[in-house]
Parts: sequence; structure tokens; C-alpha cells
Amino acid sequence: MNFSCNVKNGVSLALPLALGVLAFFLIVGPRALNPVNIAWLGSGDPATYYLGWLFYRNSPWEFPLGLNPSYGLELANSIVFSDSNPLLAFLFKPFSALLPETFQYFGIWLLICFVLQAWFGWKLVALTTDSKLLRFFGAGLIVFSPPMILRVSGHLSLAGHFLIVAALYLAFSSDLRRRKMAWGLLVGLTSLVHAYLLAMVFAIWAVDLFGRMIKSQISARNSIVELVTIAAVVVLVCWQAGYFSVGAGTRSSGYGFFRMNLLSVIDSSDWSYVLKDIPQAAGDYEGFNYLGLGIIFLFVLSLPGFFSKNRHLLVLFILLALFAASNSVAIGSFEFKYPLPNFALDLFNIFRASGRMFWPVFYVIIFFLIHFTIKQFDQRTAAAVLGLALVAQIVDTSVGWLPIRKNLMATPSDVWSSSLVNQFWHDASIKYEKIRYIPVGNNSSEWKTFAYFASQHNLSTDAVYLARVSTHSLEGAQRKASEILSADNYDQDSLYILDDRSFRRALINGNRDTDLFARIDGFNVVAPGWKKCSECRSIVDEINISDFNDPPVLGERVLFNDVGRGVNYLANGWSTPEPWGTWSDGSASVLFFPIEPGKVGSVSIEFNALISSAHPLQRIEIFFNGVLTTSLTVRKPTTIAEIKLTEPTKSKSLSGLKVEFRLPDAASPRDIGLGDDGRTLALGLKAITLQ
Repeated sequence: MNFSCNVKNGVSLALPLALGVLAFFLIVGPRALNPVNIAWLGSGDPATYYLGWLFYRNSPWEFPLGLNPSYGLELANSIVFSDSNPLLAFLFKPFSALLPETFQYFGIWLLICFVLQAWFGWKLVALTTDSKLLRFFGAGLIVFSPPMILRVSGHLSLAGHFLIVAALYLAFSSDLRRRKMAWGLLVGLTSLVHAYLLAMVFAIWAVDLFGRMIKSQISARNSIVELVTIAAVVVLVCWQAGYFSVGAGTRSSGYGFFRMNLLSVIDSSDWSYVLKDIPQAAGDYEGFNYLGLGIIFLFVLSLPGFFSKNRHLLVLFILLALFAASNSVAIGSFEFKYPLPNFALDLFNIFRASGRMFWPVFYVIIFFLIHFTIKQFDQRTAAAVLGLALVAQIVDTSVGWLPIRKNLMATPSDVWSSSLVNQFWHDASIKYEKIRYIPVGNNSSEWKTFAYFASQHNLSTDAVYLARVSTHSLEGAQRKASEILSADNYDQDSLYILDDRSFRRALINGNRDTDLFARIDGFNVVAPGWKKCSECRSIVDEINISDFNDPPVLGERVLFNDVGRGVNYLANGWSTPEPWGTWSDGSASVLFFPIEPGKVGSVSIEFNALISSAHPLQRIEIFFNGVLTTSLTVRKPTTIAEIKLTEPTKSKSLSGLKVEFRLPDAASPRDIGLGDDGRTLALGLKAITLQ
């Protein structure tokens, strides 16, 4: 009797584990399991997952434990917001010194996802039948779910759909033993995987708890104890993981764009040989919830019969579906929008990719169809139907996952290629402690190049890509960068990489006696103190402002709007260009034209002035190459100033024409009753013509 029981238990354990492993090797392949192979992580979102982990493993422990200060500097927050899977990051960080220099755990994570998807799928179907064959086929349909497999190609932590399936198993199970421990463990672990999964699992638990209390399955006292205990676990785990490290001032958008199209369950999106793609909008990919041909084969009845005993969960799933569809509802290519108050949009934008929130409903649909098939037919017929559905599901969706497998089976490598090949970079990694990119921003164009370089040389950097950053921190870092360029006050421990516009500003104001200004391997570099460093080798390819060979044509009306050529001549003290032009920002603003001053006889300047009844005038002093040429007192909003340069001034330090506006009456529109704009404005530059 005991031997027979052990055999049955062994089979019940082996079958789902084998199913998960086989599915992993079929869809992902073995190469991702190699912990030193990072070739498949070298682009898109997986790059920041790996880099976030790389900086985290090489940094000392912080408190809270998830903080990752080297990855972002002023923008930095935690391992959560590089989506680096805090659960595995916490597990492997203590052993970092024992691990290879190149080490990734994301392949291990994907194997875990497939195995546990099969395991909890098996457990879920076991609520309906004792037949191992039926449970195997049912679990297979849950494993080969297109939304889960799609995440294997990019959003790796979001492949953890097994957490949703586990939550559904606990919610539908009638076994209340160790309930609090099971839910606490599940919700706590989910907190360490991804915020979206946490929101879904937490909602399922909370509604299940409420429903069981209403039905008197759990007393009110025990319900309160469970609620307080698990909520405390979530807050504690989220705090230590670093969820709260972004701080105030975080803004996000995308709700209504990253939605679920109402036809998504039958829209193959090129994941079927049989069903054709249904046209959708650009952001609908986040709401990809194609059931698969095998599941659609089972979809012969609707859901109400199943939910007769689970009405509280039905309400939750309806709400999740509505949230997933968003307030910008799409049915194929047709869409309509209903308004929501701003506070609701701000709240919903926390989970802006709302299309993902349909996933619990997705698995409920699959479970219902499996349940109905098993109950509707005799065991042999049900096995034939489910087996046929599973074969159809695997074969037909292969058109979607075979390209994913091809990418994941890229030739293994323990390094990423880099365009930073000049010996300068090695020398710079010794001299400097940080790499800064200007303009400061999240997900800048070259973030991966310099984040990877910094990680290889144990440097900190603000060239990063994070899921969320504090807008206050970002604005502060941008202000600091602008002040550095204006005042030539670079941090001596930092190497700076600049885009062309910022580099022009740096060249105008820079100290060429001490600092290096060069273009190396195609990147604009400012290396503070390089020329005073005895160990730093000489760089012959220095850059001068004249090397930016884009002089204005005499007689050309140069526009300073967001698409005009004038933005190339903005040096210091300017706001972001707008469709009409560019506002000055501060009490002084500078332009620089790479043109021989002696060729310019007159200048026509078209501008707006910040004028109101409370602020009736703007005084403007205009200097050409440091010489005061004219002073204006402007009393009307729109002005054209015609300035004669009878004796154009040449500069010994600049091979061009520097135009400086000194603005003693600059003011904030907010302070003079013209709106909420807090910038210090005076002159709105529209166009300049040099004659």
C-alpha cells in the first residue's frame, strides 16, 4: 500500500516537472541556462535587467537592501526599477565573490517559470479531476499560453505567470489548512518579482479573503488577522526591495495607450498559422492575450455556470478586464474613449500597461474550459479532446515562439561588443570614478554603451534605463548639468559624454588649458583635469568650436523653434525649444555662431518679451563677443531689434560670434500672474538674421 502510494506521488511530481522542463527546452533552448552566456541579453529591456544586476552585485549592501546607487547616481533607486528580479538578485548577491565575473541568472529564472507554471497548472486542474492524463493535458494548455511565452522574449520577470496560476489555485481550493502561510509566502515572493504581478496576486488574495469571510468560511477575527499580517508582509518586503526609493514627484503616462484590445483573445498577432492578424493600434501589444487555437477549440460555452459559486471573484475579474481595456476602448481598429478625472488617470498610470491586467482572467478562461470539458464528457473523450487541443496549441503557436527561440539560441558569449576601442577609455577608467552623460535623461540614446563600460570597470554612471525615475531627481540632475556647462565647473571625479548641442556649449565655455575636449570613437568627451594629469596620455584629436562646421548663411532667417537650425547655436541659458521658438531661462543667455565676426555688419533679432500689467517692461543688454553693443527697454510682447555692427569685434579665444543677452528683469510667469510656469523667463527668441 505504501509502495503504491509512493509510486503515485512520484508520478504526480514527475509529470508536471517533466512537462515544464520539456516546454522550456522546446521554447527557450539550453543556451540561456549557461550562466556566463549574456549574448541573448544584449539588446532591449533584457540589457537593463542584466546591467542592473551587474551594478547591484558589485556594490556594497545598502539599507533598504534593494538600493542600487551606482546605477543612476542622482537618478538611482533600486533593483526593482531595473526589473532585475529582486528575488534572485537577493539570493545570488551574497555569493557574488564566488560567482564568475560574468554571471546571469535569467535563464535559471525562465526554467523556474516553465516548471512552476506546469506544477501549479497541474495543481489547478487537480481541483477538477484525479486523472493524471487529464491533469497533464490541462497543465500543458496552461504552460503553452502565448501571453506568458511572449514575455520570454523581453520582459523576463513578467514571465512569472506561475504566480497568477498559484493564486488562482489557492483561491479556488477548498482546503483552508495553512492558508495564511501559503498566501503570505506567495504574496511576499511575488513582491520580489514584479509590481504588476504583485497587483494581480494581491487583488486575488484580498477578494478571496473577503468572499470567504462573507460566506462564513473564515471568521471576521481571523480575516482581520490575515489581512493585517499579509499586508504587513507586503509593505516590509516592498520597503526592503526598494519600491519606495523613487520618492515623490514620479510621473508616468501610457494608460489608455498600453491597453488590451477587446478582440485580443482571438487576435493571433501572427501567433497562428490558421487565424490571421487583426489590425490594432500601436500600444495594444501590451494587451496581447491571444488564447491560442487549442484553447479557442475548447471555447464552446460561456463562463456564468462556473462562477455561480465564486461571484466575488467574478466581480474582480470583470474589473480587471475593464481596467485592462482602459478608458480608450478598442475593438479591432475601431475605438472610442470616455473621459476620466485627472486624479484617476494619475492613479491608473501607476500600472500604465493596463493590458497586462487581463492575465488572471486569461487563466480563468483556460481553467473553466478545461473544467467544463472534463465534466461534460467521459474520461476517455475528455482526454481525446484535451490532447487534441494541446497538440493544436503547441503546433499553431509555434509560429510565434520559434523566432523567440532563435533569438535566445544566439551564439553564446560572455561579453557584449563595444564601440569603445580607443586606449583612452582604459586610461579614463583608472582616472575617473563616474561616467556622466549630458543631457541627463532616463534611457538616453547611448545608455547601454556607457552603462556596460562602467560596469566592466567598477564605475558609477547616470547613463541608465530604469522603469521609473523621480522627476524631482531628474530635474535636479538636469539643472546641475546645465550649470556645469555654463560655469565650466565639472566634477573632477567624472568623465563626461555629451551630445552635439551640449558639446557646443562646453566648447564655448570650457577651460582648454586643463580639460580635454575631444571626439573619441565617435563620442564627444570632456575629461576634466586631463591635461594636468601626468599619467594621462596626450590626445591629439582635440575638438574646437570651429570643427562644428555649420555656419549660418548671411541673409538667412535662422529659426529657433524645435525644428529650426537655430538650436545648433544655443549655448547657455535657454529652455527647451518649442514649436514657436525658445525662451531664455535665467538672467543671462548666450548664442554662438561659427562665423567670422568681420563678415557680419548687422543683426536682426525677432523675439517675444515676457510682459504683463504686473511686469510692464524688460530691459535687455546685448553683447557681441563681450562688448556691450546695444541696450533695449521693451514694453510690448513682440519686438524686432535691428542692430548695426559698425566695428564687429573679434575674440581671441573664440573663432566665431558670441551673442550674450543680459536680462535683469527676467521673472517667473507664475510670479507675475501669467500661469503656473516656474521658469525665470524674459526673452522668447523666434529668429535671427545675420547680414
